[in-house]
Amino acid sequence: MAMIDVARMRAETRGCQEVLHFNNAGASLPPAPVADYLYDFLRDEELRGGYETAKARHGELEHFYTATARLLGARSNEVAFVENATRAWDMVFYALPLAPGDKVLTTVAEYGSNLIAYLHRARLTRAELVVIPNDANGQIDLNALEKAIDERTRLISISHIPTGGGLVNPAEEVGRVARAHGIPYLLDACQSVGQLPLNVEELGCDFLSASGRKYLRAPRGTGFLYVRGEWIEQLDPPFLDQHAAELIDGENYSVREDARRFENWERYYAGQAALGRAVDYALDLGLEAIRDRVFDLAANLRVRLGGIPEVEVTDEGVLKCGIVTWRHARVGAEEIKRRFLANRINVSESSGSGMRLSYLARSLDSLVRSSVHYFNTEEEIDRFIGAVRLL
Repeated sequence: MAMIDVARMRAETRGCQEVLHFNNAGASLPPAPVADYLYDFLRDEELRGGYETAKARHGELEHFYTATARLLGARSNEVAFVENATRAWDMVFYALPLAPGDKVLTTVAEYGSNLIAYLHRARLTRAELVVIPNDANGQIDLNALEKAIDERTRLISISHIPTGGGLVNPAEEVGRVARAHGIPYLLDACQSVGQLPLNVEELGCDFLSASGRKYLRAPRGTGFLYVRGEWIEQLDPPFLDQHAAELIDGENYSVREDARRFENWERYYAGQAALGRAVDYALDLGLEAIRDRVFDLAANLRVRLGGIPEVEVTDEGVLKCGIVTWRHARVGAEEIKRRFLANRINVSESSGSGMRLSYLARSLDSLVRSSVHYFNTEEEIDRFIGAVRLL
């Protein structure tokens, strides 16, 4: 099996010389080849003009679609560039028809923005939101999911890797349930894309949303949407422009037949091209090798944190990813983040807004989220644990 050349990865990650970066689930450090490519594209826009650069570099913009399709095991016409994972997710969710009494099934660990959208549409349409309980390991209970499905179920929608913990939900098993019952399946892969292999056929999902800035190490303001081919023309996007559709006359228009009907014309062109390069970078390394490196580092970090008496590690799940959440008995998460930042250590504070239902159920308020990537090292874990012991 291919191994990650950590020395090379760190040499190609200039930020490693500046910070100890354990905030990859927030926004990772872009590798130099991706960052330099982005700067070059933007410099072209500065010197040649934005429209002119987009035309001259059209093939590079198109490369985003083929690279992302390869990443997902999809077809390029099933991929759309969207500025972030939440907006990509919204474009599909708000396009799905819901009527009074229809049911949407989700999980306890669902992302907060998604929950707001469920509740918003439930109020508008009088549809019903059903939260499937967890099993003993904190992941979605597949038996409870099966029992909740009936003739009114219109959507199963889950976060693959929730934002506020190490949990990896059993997305493939959920996909098998969805397909067995003929129910559309929306997967939020914001934290899983770039961290582990994803294949939409194996996952069984009909829709998938993802971010560029996290484990794919692409620029901020980038993301994408996958829509299974047979669904594209069934969905009427919540808004259209002259990229997504063509005006025929004063009364008629036609909508694109590919997933780009979910895009808009004015977007982050340099970011789109750079996202394609970031996907290439991940594919060249190999997603299996990335997963193994990330999961091993995170497992080490959990063990080391668990050995500190004042620390409680709060991650759930049978399979745990590169996100490690914990709390300190004496020092709050926001204060820890502040102290670490002063020492050039980057972490996030997870207040629970991203996993409100899960945090409420577990009586959690505010946690430190430490998320590792393949360019991090065991020596950085040593330094990090030393900083935790000094709190």
